Amino acid sequence: MKAAIAAWAGRFDRRVDASLEPLRARASIGSVFRFASRAGDFSMIWITIGLFIGLVIDRHLGHTAWFSAFIGAESVFVNQGVKRLFRRTRPTTTGDARYQVRKPRTSSFPSGHATSGFFAATLLTAWMGWPGAPLWFFIAVVVASSRAFIRIHHASDVVAGAAFGLTVGLCSVAAGGAHLLTR
Repeated sequence: MKAAIAAWAGRFDRRVDASLEPLRARASIGSVFRFASRAGDFSMIWITIGLFIGLVIDRHLGHTAWFSAFIGAESVFVNQGVKRLFRRTRPTTTGDARYQVRKPRTSSFPSGHATSGFFAATLLTAWMGWPGAPLWFFIAVVVASSRAFIRIHHASDVVAGAAFGLTVGLCSVAAGGAHLLTR
């Protein structure tokens, strides 16, 4: 079973990588994905969004603190826990040579950028309501897919990370996390 899943993931990864190659040839698209990848480092885009919402829109720093704490806990759980269980090698050690990125210290599976993106988008939706959900999930998709685009993750790492982040986010909201982020 494990071999069959690995074979399927390998085929999926190769197909997605080949489909991304024509887009990699376009400098403007490459710039967007390089920026998105960097913005996702250390969940900085999500912390920044949380701070902006807390200071400017919601005006409740307690909500911002809880949001940041959730993001930090998710990051530690994925990067120091889940990734150590799988230890999957990355498609490259430094990413595609056309895009300078920070060299990750953790294994490839699941993508931490994808996990944190979908986790944060779920929490932001619980915090701010459904009208903002398309924006939060759009940002999550761009940040997550940037990792396969710049070849620092396999596409299957990104898909698994998105599914994991969404699941953990929904569980966190269901377990009472939404109450800590709302009035």
